[in-house]
Amino acid sequence: MATQVISVNRRKYAVGLFWQPVGVGQSARNYARALARGVDGKLNLYTEYRAMVGLGSRRVGQKTGMPAAAAEIVDAFPEYSSMLAVFAAGGAYYLVAVRNGIILEDKIFENAQDARAQYSKLSEIPDWGVMIAPGAWGMPRSIERDLSELMGGRVRALLRPISRFRAVAVSVVLLSIFAVSLAVMFRGPISQMMAPRPQMADIDPELVAEYKRQVEEKNKQLDQEFEIQKQPVAPLVMPYEHLPDAAARARLCYQAIGFLMQPVAGWTQTSASCGEATASAEFQRGFGTLGQFYEIAPGLMPAAIVDEMSEDRLIVRAALPALATVASQDERDAQTVARAVMTAFQSIDTPVEIEVVADVVSNGIETATLNIVEVAAASKLTPMQFMRIFDDFGGVYMTGCEWNASGRTWNYEVIIYAK
Repeated sequence: MATQVISVNRRKYAVGLFWQPVGVGQSARNYARALARGVDGKLNLYTEYRAMVGLGSRRVGQKTGMPAAAAEIVDAFPEYSSMLAVFAAGGAYYLVAVRNGIILEDKIFENAQDARAQYSKLSEIPDWGVMIAPGAWGMPRSIERDLSELMGGRVRALLRPISRFRAVAVSVVLLSIFAVSLAVMFRGPISQMMAPRPQMADIDPELVAEYKRQVEEKNKQLDQEFEIQKQPVAPLVMPYEHLPDAAARARLCYQAIGFLMQPVAGWTQTSASCGEATASAEFQRGFGTLGQFYEIAPGLMPAAIVDEMSEDRLIVRAALPALATVASQDERDAQTVARAVMTAFQSIDTPVEIEVVADVVSNGIETATLNIVEVAAASKLTPMQFMRIFDDFGGVYMTGCEWNASGRTWNYEVIIYAK
């Protein structure tokens, strides 16, 4: 059977999992065990994500601790409950389909023809929130996204063994092998320890002194040859110790998007977004030409970089200047912060998605766990107006915002570092 693993940003992800919703009150592990028995006894790994379990198998290259690609892609689009996407993944194509928050398809295809056929079949279903496909396919209503830009490594949907028996059995076998190896390795030294030792009176004192001198010289030589210079360990740096002012960050994104959303005759701006280091805008060709775009755009958007996604679709990017940073963290626990955020959005009658997650930072020696409240919302408010909602919170950072030109709405992603 073909491997069900893809590599993105030098990290391996499990694909092709069998996803099923978990009933209220059910144990994810027990449900995964029962489901595996009914579907395929060779399914021996599972992951829990939201209200679902995904089943995998070691026989297709998947391993314990490997993250599920589908879960990370779903989290990359928190504003959509339904999505249909296919991405180029090395020499293969990876398709993910989600309806009402439930993962329906999580499949890898060896060739573009089979992937496109399945994508076309599913695209006939109405009301997809977002549709993603390679630009070369020319699929209607679809956009193109690079898989490496979506996989940030933040999702905690990791594969675990369905049954603990295998892990226990492997541990017992390894311990047995280790014990036998120790017995064989130290059989000689143990025998020597039990043998009668010569008495000091039977040994020449001059030989003993010469032996001690040689040992001391050898130890000094080894110390000089293998002396380790300890390198100073960099202090553990917390992300909330270097956050830009929330209002300044909002204003910068608004200005950057405005800079890129310039009217170019014959080309229509469909969307624009502001990330952590760059802002970008997408242009769709109407009656204009590429030559006309390159004649007009440099004068309107100097120093911007143009990426030609296809002959009819361009993405223009601009680097964001650095902002001054300060240390900021909300003094409340994550659950309290999440309730306060929900209250703030309810007071202005605006729907919002909130999730509490834990992240880990490390300097190679020390580690620390961060409690983060993730907020996603769509609004008619400009970035400066929207971020006023968080005036009473500490540790606030707007990770990104996007302007939808057709719907004339903003999509926001904000995180709050809590205690």
